[in-house]
Amino acid sequence: MAQAEAWLAEDPDGETREELAGILAAGDADELAARFSGTLQFGTAGLRGELGAGPMRMNRSVVIRAAAGLAAYLKEKGRRDGLVVIGYDARYKSADFARDTAAVMVGAGLRAALLPYPLPTPVLAYAIRHLGAVAGVEVTASHNPPRDNGYKVYLGDGSQIVPPADAEIAAQITAVRSLADVPRAESGWEVLGDEVLGSYLARTDKVLTPGTPRTARVVYTAMHGVGKDVVLAAFARAGFPAPVLVAEQAEPDPAFPTVAFPNPEEPGAMDLAFAKAREAQPDIVIANDPDADRCAVAVPDETADAGWRMLRGDEVGALLAEHLVHKGAKGVFAESIVSSSLLGRIAAAAGLGHEETLTGFKWIARVEGLRYGYEEALGYCVDPEGVRDKDGITAALLVAELASELKEQGRTLADLLDDLALAHGLHATDQLSVRVEDLTVIADAMRRLREVPPAKLAGLTVVSSEDLTHGTATLPPTDGLRYYLEGEYKARVIVRPSGTEPKLKCYLEVVVPVADATALTDARTRATEILTGIKRDLSASAGI
Repeated sequence: MAQAEAWLAEDPDGETREELAGILAAGDADELAARFSGTLQFGTAGLRGELGAGPMRMNRSVVIRAAAGLAAYLKEKGRRDGLVVIGYDARYKSADFARDTAAVMVGAGLRAALLPYPLPTPVLAYAIRHLGAVAGVEVTASHNPPRDNGYKVYLGDGSQIVPPADAEIAAQITAVRSLADVPRAESGWEVLGDEVLGSYLARTDKVLTPGTPRTARVVYTAMHGVGKDVVLAAFARAGFPAPVLVAEQAEPDPAFPTVAFPNPEEPGAMDLAFAKAREAQPDIVIANDPDADRCAVAVPDETADAGWRMLRGDEVGALLAEHLVHKGAKGVFAESIVSSSLLGRIAAAAGLGHEETLTGFKWIARVEGLRYGYEEALGYCVDPEGVRDKDGITAALLVAELASELKEQGRTLADLLDDLALAHGLHATDQLSVRVEDLTVIADAMRRLREVPPAKLAGLTVVSSEDLTHGTATLPPTDGLRYYLEGEYKARVIVRPSGTEPKLKCYLEVVVPVADATALTDARTRATEILTGIKRDLSASAGI
């Protein structure tokens, strides 16, 4: 009660003050405990959580403290008068959080520049390097539920923070005792014009090859996010046909009214896009998540109930890699450890370097000599010199270019996936993802797997079991488990808690050799059976 009353006394937001006053008046001890039992933890993913009053929620008080911690960190590192550029999406409170951040930065003696309106996260990542900023902040919860928001921090190289910067910023946030101790300017920050967006759009042209076909017809959904205008502008610049919009999801709406979760990977999220595709008969369907840093792709499939099939992130990752190889790309191809091993085979066949990193583009973007990076969760970095993060806009352009070239040959993305399976074996991936209300469920599952590792999964023998908390020769420590399986086929399993959602995630891959094109159907059937068996047995071992 005392904590809550102290919080209420300095809360700058009328909405959360009213909310907390109501909880106090009702004497709701359980709700107070949920909100004041600790603080949202600042880490390599920044902050992310449900909106509401209290230190365990996302609100203006928490954001002001986070901004003050970041400002103190930058000054301690000698960036006393550097520029911090701030972007934001269209979620509830995003604009407020962005303005609060600007006020804190100017109050601390730094310079601040706000992007002019809600824009995709990749535009912010680009702006940091383009403007020579010492740091950047994006206010977004990406594809989380409507009641969430978040705070993503980048440093001057344009990459998201990694250790030890996260812990050092967190320590500075903890040192903030009262909002009264945080100077906040009433003005003095810059609101940028359209120059940064124009420069970003000019940069998108560089991901395409001059003279390539631009004929692919696309149905596009912004998933109620901020991607539409930037995607339309990028496609128009490149000379593609204007994408057909999913009108119900085209405009920003923080309520995300047509989807349970605004994530193209979630069941039902693509239903409206598929309905529009059945009407418009495009070559491909493209979706961004709400902040447009991820890109989903679907292809026609007569065997699918909707007539369209969402490609897995690993499939799109392999297609883009093969396309870049065909275009003569040089450099290193990188992926997170939870992504398909097919990328390594494509890179090896092309004589290119290949690296695996921990999960997240904060790691992928830091690979030396990076030319292309991807992660199975629909994230692709196709222009690392421009945007050192995943970028759903440039990825969409590159997918459309590939689809156009294949179309001119009378072929499709599905045909190229068949070619890759014939060349390298069928690399089939799947995921077991468990969303929980109680985070102890995740901790208990990880403990069970550590104490009694599975000996077999789907009839395949676990020949190697690694606890990644100890790190490896090439990876720093992380909370995860990795199993390699052998038997009739080879397989790999990685289990880890999500860094941004209350989920336990298990990433599965099986590699099935394919003798010739006639064996593809049987190979896919067998791969599905094995992946289903692994999910079943792993779920039993973890007790989930």
